[in-house]
Amino acid sequence: MSIRVRMTVLAVTGLLVAGCTSGGNDAATTAAPSATTSPPATTDAKPSEPAAVPPLPAALTGQRPDWKRCEAPESGQRPGPEWRCATVKVPLDHAKPEGATTPVALIRKEATDKGGRLGSLLFNFGGPGASGVDILPQAATEYAKLGERYDLVGFDPRGVGGSAGVVCRDDAEQAAAEASVDLTPDTAAEEAAYLKDNTAFGAGCARRSATVLPHTTTTATARDLDLVRQVLGDDKLHYFGMSYGTQLGGTYAHLFPSRVGRLVLDAVVDPTADTAGHARHQTIGFQRALDNYLKSTGEDPKAGTQRIARLLKKLDREPLPVGDRRLTEGLALTGIAVTLYGQSNWPLLTQALADAEKGSGGALLELADYYNDRDAKGHYATQSHSQRAISCADSSERPTAAQAKALIPEFRGLSPVFGAFLAWDTAGWCANWPVKGERSTPEASAPGAAPILVVGTTGDPATPYEGAEKMAKELGDGVGILVTNKGEGHGAYGTSPCVTKKVDAYFLKGTVPAYGTTCS
Repeated sequence: MSIRVRMTVLAVTGLLVAGCTSGGNDAATTAAPSATTSPPATTDAKPSEPAAVPPLPAALTGQRPDWKRCEAPESGQRPGPEWRCATVKVPLDHAKPEGATTPVALIRKEATDKGGRLGSLLFNFGGPGASGVDILPQAATEYAKLGERYDLVGFDPRGVGGSAGVVCRDDAEQAAAEASVDLTPDTAAEEAAYLKDNTAFGAGCARRSATVLPHTTTTATARDLDLVRQVLGDDKLHYFGMSYGTQLGGTYAHLFPSRVGRLVLDAVVDPTADTAGHARHQTIGFQRALDNYLKSTGEDPKAGTQRIARLLKKLDREPLPVGDRRLTEGLALTGIAVTLYGQSNWPLLTQALADAEKGSGGALLELADYYNDRDAKGHYATQSHSQRAISCADSSERPTAAQAKALIPEFRGLSPVFGAFLAWDTAGWCANWPVKGERSTPEASAPGAAPILVVGTTGDPATPYEGAEKMAKELGDGVGILVTNKGEGHGAYGTSPCVTKKVDAYFLKGTVPAYGTTCS
C-alpha cells in the first residue's frame, strides 16, 4: 500500500487516538522555511486548458437537490437529523455534456445563523479517495464556528464511495496481496511478483469499474465542483481542501479563476513535482518526521533510524506471526508511517516499536490495518482503489522497474527506513495501468483569482512544507498567500490555534493575512 497523499491527520488523531490533542505548535522541527515576508516575483501565467469544453445543458445546471435524511455509511453511525444527503448528476465526460451522466453524492448541514449565512463551504479531506460524505459529519465539531455562517457541504468525488466508487479487487484478493507481496523486492522473483500484482490491481479496476475509470481525473472533478457550486446556488466557490484536496483546489482555481470565492489549501501537494519528485519529497518528509519523533524521545535520530531499519530488515527475512496473520516488512512500515501523520500518535509508535522488537507484532499490524482500511472482520474499504484510480488517471508518467531501481541508492541515502519502498512505489503504483494519464504535473496558475490561503506545516511528512511554497508561487502573485505553521503533522487547522484563527477570520470576515505569515 502506497503512502502517497492520504487522508488528513484529522482522521488519524480523531479516530485512532480519540481524545488526544496535537502538540504540533510546540514541537521542534528541522525544516527551514524559505518563505519571506514578500510575495514571489510575478511569473508568466501558464496557458489555460488546451481546449474549452462545451457548456453544460440546462438539465444539469438547473438541478435542484432532493435533500433527504442520510443513511448510515458501510462502517459507521448514521449522521444526525441535521445532516441531509442528496445526489446530483454530472457529465461522465465533460467533453460530451449532453451524453451519459454519473452521480456525485453530497451531504449538507445548513448554517445555524440564517441571517448571517455566507453560502456553502465545500470540503475535500484528501486521499485522493476520501469520502466527504462519511468524514464531514465525524469531523464537524472542528468546523462548528464555520458552520454558523456556512452550509457545511461534503461530497464524494467521482470514482469515490457514493459517486460511482471504483472497486478493483475483493477482500480475499487484497488480503492475499498484502500478506505475500514484498513492497521492497530484493530478488528477481520478488520483483516479478510485485509488478504482476500491481498490474493485476489495475486489470481488476478495468473489469469492475470500466465505465468510470477513464474519467476519474482531478480536472473532471474540478469541473464537477463548479456544477455543484451552481446547483447549490452560489456565485463563487468557497472551499476547504486538505492534502490531495489542495491539488483539487488548485486545479479548480486554474480552470475557473473568476469563480474563486474563499479557498483554503492546507497540507499542500507540490503542483510542480512529477512521480519521482513526489516520491523524493515524501522520502525526505517522512524521514524528517521520524527524526523529529526520535528527538522527542531523547534518541539520536541517526541511531534510532538504524534501529528501525534493522527491525524492518529482520521482518523482511522473517515476518512476525500475529494470530493467523503475519507482520511483514511492508505492513510494519505502513504502521510506522501512519503514526507520523500527527504528533499525538507518537506514543503509539513508541509502544508498537518496543513490542515488535520483543517479538510481538500486534500493535504495528493494527496500525497498518487502520491505514489500509481493514476492519476486525477482514473487510477492506475501497479508498485505496479510488486513490490509485484518480492518481493514475491524473499522471501520464509510467516509470519502469529499471527507473525505480535507479532511484534506490539516492532514496536510501535520504531515508534508510522509507527510501527503498518509495523508490519502488514509483514503478508499482501505475504499472501497466489500463487508462492513459492526463499529464505529468497539474496546472495551478490562477491569474486574476481572489486571494487563496496556502498553509504549509514544517514537519508534515506526506506533503512536505516545500510544496506549499511551490503552490503559492504557482497560483501567482497576489493569489497564493503562504501561511507557515511551525509544527508537526499532516494539516494545521484544528491543531494549530494560530492557523485556525487565521483561517476562520479569512472564511468568516474575508481577512487575508500577509504573505509569509508564520504560526508557531
